[in-house]
Amino acid sequence: MNSPIVHLSTLGILLFVGVVLRTKVGLIKRFFIPASLIAGLIGLGLGEYGLKVLPADMLETFSSLPSMLITIVFAPMLMGIEFPKAKDMANTLAPQLLYVYIGDFLLIAVPLLTTAFLIAPIWNVDEMFGTIIEVGFVGGHGTAGGLAQVYTELGWEEGGSLALTTATIGLFIGIISGMIIINHGVRKGYTSILKNSDSKSSQKHQDLIAKKDQPVGARITINKEVVEPMAFHFGVIALAVMAGVAILFVIETLTGLNLLLFPMAMIGGLLVQWALSKTDFKDSVDRGTLNLIQGLALELLILSAITTIKIPVVLAYAMPLLLIIIASVLALLVYFYFLGPRLFKTEWFEHAIVNFGTLSGVAAVGLMLLRTVDPEMKSEAVKAFAMRAPFVAPFIGGGLLTTVLPLLIINYGAAIVGIGFLLACIVLLIIARAFGYWGSPTMKTDNL
Repeated sequence: MNSPIVHLSTLGILLFVGVVLRTKVGLIKRFFIPASLIAGLIGLGLGEYGLKVLPADMLETFSSLPSMLITIVFAPMLMGIEFPKAKDMANTLAPQLLYVYIGDFLLIAVPLLTTAFLIAPIWNVDEMFGTIIEVGFVGGHGTAGGLAQVYTELGWEEGGSLALTTATIGLFIGIISGMIIINHGVRKGYTSILKNSDSKSSQKHQDLIAKKDQPVGARITINKEVVEPMAFHFGVIALAVMAGVAILFVIETLTGLNLLLFPMAMIGGLLVQWALSKTDFKDSVDRGTLNLIQGLALELLILSAITTIKIPVVLAYAMPLLLIIIASVLALLVYFYFLGPRLFKTEWFEHAIVNFGTLSGVAAVGLMLLRTVDPEMKSEAVKAFAMRAPFVAPFIGGGLLTTVLPLLIINYGAAIVGIGFLLACIVLLIIARAFGYWGSPTMKTDNL
């Protein structure tokens, strides 16, 4: 059993079982629970704190995967991205960027201040505890699993399991509370497109796509006589990773700072993209193929990370976890209902709900909620959400800002960092007001 191929095959079987359950069990389908999360929970039940079916050496292999896979996920993130044109940014993009950054900063400030002034004094937890909401809620299981090793290296081994727990809880909070908010919004007339609950209930979600409807996921950009296109793209990602290693080495040598590899790999990917654009390979990098490789790495990361959650740690932190989650959810509700109608002049509910879902349970939940209120994806929120990606993904919810949060806490403490991000929220509100993006609330739509 102590064989890498057996360990990897076990991961694959768990994932296949998760897919079968996701597509066949009505309750799981109804709540849009990802197959990798289902598979991870099954693995957790078969592991050290459950039936003890999975051997210790296999679990050790699983626990070593997230820190490697997160680098594969991040390395190609800035490759093949087209940035929006300047003329499209002002009216469409700016309110979205202001809204999402205010929300993210709020989910940093509120948990950190709650930790500094309430949780740490009573339960004597590490002040990095306040970072698990932004890491788990916004970053999701991939970021939480990837940062587990970082928490350990900084002296807080429990951080990875707690961040994965908040990621799981955030997923359910985003889906369940999001659907409650949508039903309330429909009744109150806040939605622009969806006008009654029957529209929502009649919507069909297709898990297994019929052959005639199957989209093309990738392009063949290089002759197979030379190399398999997937292998070529893996080589491109490897170049990005090694460029990140070089950047990390230079920065650590010059500054003495102990930084993380995966955000450096993302910068390395941008450099590789630029370098290739000057050669004959400029049209050989396909974004769809990169997405497939990223997707595989992310699914395996989530599965392996959840399988190795340390249950006793979660139970030991039960009350602090409950308090920090309640504080964060309340902050999200205020954020949704107070800021949404004031920052978005039209279709405020659609713009706000996609951000609510993203900040509580990653982008997949946000898009699911948006599709619920906008089944044919006709609203301006769809375009704005897509346009903002290059300006958001590299920085928050698993980006550069998320990765430096634990380091900021080590250097300045939870209270100072929390106050700093709260002030940043205020500054963004002032900017919104100064540039005319902040207005009187328009809760109801004209399309009633």
